[in-house]
Amino acid sequence: MAEYFQLLRRDLTRDLPAPQWPAGTQLDHYRDAWAPAIHAVLRMTQAQGGGHVADLQTWQRQFVTDAEFDPTLCLVASNAEGILGVAQCWTSAFIKNLSVHPCAQGQGLGRALLLHAFQVFKQRGEPYVDLKVLESNRRARKLYESAGMVFVLRDVVSED
Repeated sequence: MAEYFQLLRRDLTRDLPAPQWPAGTQLDHYRDAWAPAIHAVLRMTQAQGGGHVADLQTWQRQFVTDAEFDPTLCLVASNAEGILGVAQCWTSAFIKNLSVHPCAQGQGLGRALLLHAFQVFKQRGEPYVDLKVLESNRRARKLYESAGMVFVLRDVVSED
C-alpha cells in the first residue's frame, strides 16, 4: 500500500505569531559539538515522522556538506537537561526536520520552533516556507495547520 506525504506551505508576507517558549528553554543553532545530541533527538523521533536518520557519522557528513546547509538554520532548543528539540532547515526556505525529544512533547516546544523558523525565513526575505509531512502523521499535520500552513500538494513517498 502506497504511503503519501503532503507538501504544506506558510505564507510569510502576513503577520506571524510570536513563539511562546516553555520556561527554561534556550535557543541556539547547530554546532559540531552538539551533533551527537541533535542526532539522538532526530533518531528518537524518526518513527513518529516516518523518516530515516542515518548513523551519526553519515548523518553529520551529509548534513554539513549539503549545498543548502547553513548552521544558523539548524535551530536547537535546550534547557539545563540538554537538547530538547531541533528544526533542521535548508536555505531554500524548507523545513527538513522538526523533532522534539519525547520528554518535551506536548509542551509547545514544537510550535515555538516552527514559529521561530517562520520568523527566521521572513527576516531572510522569503515569501513562504515549505515542509513535507506524512499524511498519516496527524499530530504533526494538526500542529502545522494550526500554525497557518496550508496544503499545496499530495504525492507518494518515494523509496530512497
